[in-house]
Formats: sequence, structure tokens, C-alpha cells
Amino acid sequence: MPIDPALTHAETALLGEHRPLTRAEAQAVGAVPLDQLPDLIALAHRVRLEYCGDTVELESLINAKSGACPEDCAFCSQSAQFSTQAEVYPFLDIDEVVATARATRDAGATQFCIVVAVRGPEERLLAKVIKAVAAVHQETGLEVACSLGLLTAPQAERLADAGVHRYNHNLETCREMFSTICTTHTYDDRVATAQLALDAGMELCCGGILGLGETLEQRIDFAFELAELGPTEVPINLLDPRPGTPLENQTMLSPRAALQAIALFRLILPSAWLRLAGGRERVLGELQGMGLLAGANALIVGNYLTTTGRSPDDDIALLEALGMPKAEGPGEGRFIVDGNGAQSRPAKAPNKNSVPVEILSPRSG
Repeated sequence: MPIDPALTHAETALLGEHRPLTRAEAQAVGAVPLDQLPDLIALAHRVRLEYCGDTVELESLINAKSGACPEDCAFCSQSAQFSTQAEVYPFLDIDEVVATARATRDAGATQFCIVVAVRGPEERLLAKVIKAVAAVHQETGLEVACSLGLLTAPQAERLADAGVHRYNHNLETCREMFSTICTTHTYDDRVATAQLALDAGMELCCGGILGLGETLEQRIDFAFELAELGPTEVPINLLDPRPGTPLENQTMLSPRAALQAIALFRLILPSAWLRLAGGRERVLGELQGMGLLAGANALIVGNYLTTTGRSPDDDIALLEALGMPKAEGPGEGRFIVDGNGAQSRPAKAPNKNSVPVEILSPRSG
């Protein structure tokens, strides 16, 4: 079967002309029949290698405060508005956070994310998080990200000054769908926090959940809305319906639909770190390696917030089987100073013929 003209056109745009796809071009790719999914996956993999290189970056996270969240996000078992079996506990002791960070480092991850279930951090919680960030830096040397809900400008500045290099705040789904998923805050509230994180000098980690009931066209809209924010990292979660939530009976994506979506996100966001996260074990099953071949180049390893993942050793073995090297040490998305001045360093490693003068973390100067 000949390659679909939409894929040939996308290949020319991304690999020949090195320009982003237009929405019409992406929609044409989305219309390619799933019978031709291998061709789409092959193109996404080539784009990933061209723009990002072949390494895979590993990150672990800790649910540092669980449950009792006042928001009503329909997918979330930590909402106080739903009857679920999620644990409820206050912010963990600093020693527990540091112990988890050490385990993260020992498992081979280079990133550590502190997550709390809140609308946004009140002063006491923010102070604890900042103290925990300092302790993780001192004890492990890991780069620390945070996900603390909606922020004010002063809060974003304080986190950046504390050395939080990346802030996670997912849009969750496209603008058109958002009001059907959450009513206690708005899509624009989320966009505003994402922008505050960027304005404060932190990198942005911003993605969402696929399989909430959205159409394929809405998935494409979502990818373009994310691209407008320019995140360094885009987590791709695949809905694993949680008992007791409004979406508990939502049909999960098929593996083929999930792989198609991952590949489309790679074509629309060619330079971003696409991180496969929650739900990949259930939705993709034995095809998780295909998710990496379809354009993803980062993984959450270990457990998630309220669901069980799999052993980091299994993921490292998967990378070895695929011939994909694990990223060794922090560095993606930092700033590099070379003969052209200071510039944002993309996921792809610098050309080996380029000699950097100095590498700086955001706000380190």
C-alpha cells in the first residue's frame, strides 16, 4: 500500500522544510486510516530523532499531599466531591520526600516532581514545599519540578527563586471540552498559571489526559493549544477510569487510537519532551514500546499519584531492548551560552561540533 499523501506532505514540512504543521495539515494526517498507523508511527519516530535525538528521559513523582482537593475534575479520584478510595493525608515529612527522591535517583531518573492535591498552595503549604525542594537539591542533586495547582505571580516567583526548574500545570483537555470536565475553575485559569510559571523563569510542563471522551479533532485542537504555550515537556496521560469519579464508566482508548494520538502530538509538538505517564500500562499494555517508537521520548517511572505503575527496572529493560539510551543526568530544557549568546536548549543534544561556553539553569544568574 502506498504511503498516504498527507504523511508525505507532513514529512516534507517537518523534515524537509523544518517548519511546524498547520492545523489543516495535522487534520489531514489525523484522517489517515488506522490501517496505515505503522506509516504514521514511522514518521513520528523520524521526527523525534531529528528534533530531539534518541535518548529517553526518566522522571519519578511523589504524591506529597493526597486527597481532599476541593476541585471537581471529573477524572480525579482525589476530589473531595466524589466518593473514592483515594488516600487522604497532609503534606509528607521532609524525610519521606527526600527518601523518595533518593530512590528516584538510584533508579536512574534525573527529574523529581513534588505533587500536591490542592486548588492552589496556601502559605503554610508553600513554605513546606520550598523547604522540601531545598532538601532534595542538597541530598540528591536531582532537578526538582512542582505541581501545586493554580498560582499567583508572587508564588511563582518564590518557587523559581527556590530553584524549582519546571512547573507542571496541565491544561488536561482542549478548551472546547474543558467545561465538561471541570466547573470549579476555568480553562483560562489554567492557561494563566502556565503563563505565570514561564514569566517567573521556570520551564513549563503542560499536557493532559487523552480519552476523556474527546473526538480526534479535539485531540488535535488540544495539541495546538499546548503548542501555543511552548512547553518544554508535555505529559501524555491515558485515562484509566477511577471508581467513584464521574468518568468511572468511560471507555478507554484502544491501543491503536492511543498510538495515533501520541504520533500526532509528536508531529504538532516536534521539539517537546513527550512524557508517557499515567494509564500507559492499562491502555497500551504490551505495546508500551510502540509508544516510544510513536514519538514519546520520556517516561514517568514507578507509581503515579493514585494508580500503580510498574517497576523502573522494567522500563529500563524496555529502553535497552529498543536500543534507546537513557538520558544520563539533568540538562534538557536548560539554557546554553555559546558563540550566539544565551539561548534555550532544546531536547536534542547540541551538535557535537558545537563547543558550549557555559550551561546555566534558568534563574541561576
